[in-house]
Amino acid sequence: MNFSIGRALLCSSMLLLLAGCDDGSGDPKAQIGANPKLPDIQQYLLPPMHIARIVGWKKDETPAVAEGLQVKAFATGLQHPRFIYVLPNGDVLVAESKAPKGAGIKRPKEIVMGYIESWATSGGNDTGPGNRITLLRDSNGDGVPDTQSVFLDHLNSPFGIALVGDDLYVANADAIVRYPYTEGDTKITAPGTVLTPLPGGPINHHWTKSLVASPDGSKLYAGVGSNSNITENGMEAEHNRAAILEVDRASGRWRVFASGLRNPNGLSFEPQTGALWAVVNERDELGPDLVPDYMTSVKDGGFYGWPYSYYGQHVDPRVKPQRPDLVAKAIMPDYALSSHVAPLGMAFSTGTSLPAAYRGGAFVGEHGSWNRQKLNGYKVVYVPFEGGKPSGPAQDVVTGFLNSDNQARGRPVGVAIDKSGALLVADDSGNTVWRVSAAHPQLTQRQE
Repeated sequence: MNFSIGRALLCSSMLLLLAGCDDGSGDPKAQIGANPKLPDIQQYLLPPMHIARIVGWKKDETPAVAEGLQVKAFATGLQHPRFIYVLPNGDVLVAESKAPKGAGIKRPKEIVMGYIESWATSGGNDTGPGNRITLLRDSNGDGVPDTQSVFLDHLNSPFGIALVGDDLYVANADAIVRYPYTEGDTKITAPGTVLTPLPGGPINHHWTKSLVASPDGSKLYAGVGSNSNITENGMEAEHNRAAILEVDRASGRWRVFASGLRNPNGLSFEPQTGALWAVVNERDELGPDLVPDYMTSVKDGGFYGWPYSYYGQHVDPRVKPQRPDLVAKAIMPDYALSSHVAPLGMAFSTGTSLPAAYRGGAFVGEHGSWNRQKLNGYKVVYVPFEGGKPSGPAQDVVTGFLNSDNQARGRPVGVAIDKSGALLVADDSGNTVWRVSAAHPQLTQRQE
């Protein structure tokens, strides 16, 4: 039998089998906050899967937003927009990315899982090759860009972006690259210079590399995800991965700043305390309600458990050999976001243009689950902060990415605050950047 036909038949059979599974998914709200409910471990030959097939946005459709907010498309027809960065002059950079070669592995289970997960990509909404950065300029502040240009092209699965002075840094799947930037540029044609390589292929399982500059601009922090779910490719494949790297901007030398973070993204400095925070995608195949993805402050030299333990010092029995010495050091995260929501973006809310309920905390883009029967995530939430720490339950801010048939119109990834204080959301499956602002700006201003 032809291999591709056999693979399709195998995958189709597994889809039918998995679609009928009831995995006992619990209430996702029970796993939000500082002390999430952690059920007993379940292990599977193949984990339960429920993929929200991508159908895209129909004309005039938009996400839904919470009371007091309004949402409009800021840019459409993009190519997998995943990360948003706002320049000091208000220009918006959007990293449009596709996975690099070597982003998966080829064991029988991964063939089935990869086929199923492909349902949750842009599919028929694919508009081109991606792997570029687009610039959007709204000159008059009306919420509609009057300039859209290809800012940087032919990149290697770009994700994180950071500007320090006149140096623009792009975190590709395998390196941080520096480009010269002058305020007002709509295109960069100068060749980039590699500041430092990052862990990449030949396997590059978690390829998105988040990036942020320290407040003083002397350091860059890069998130590097693991090369597996739970070390099935061997520990050598995890060298300097599942970690946040601190890179000296002047020399390119780097060190591991924190480790045991399976897939850290959304790197951001909390404005009040100056602490580095990240959102983290945790491990799979322990059940629909394990393990909660989370957001946490990140301590210099801290170890957060992966692969040996989860959510602090809860041992993962699949990892051999065990490392009780490391488990004893594992730090419990600050705040759970619920299991399998796949947080990929975070931005702290600054300014006063949004209603008072959305100031001082953090917005989180949840890409959404594929490995539990009750879909989870597929939204942007707001976590209130007080004194530099989460201070209440996560609130739904942007929803409606799933339709009534549990099909996905889009999937949120990166989030950012624009120069006016509005929230921008990258929708990589809807190929759109959404802009969320106060529904009644004058009323918002009178709240001051």
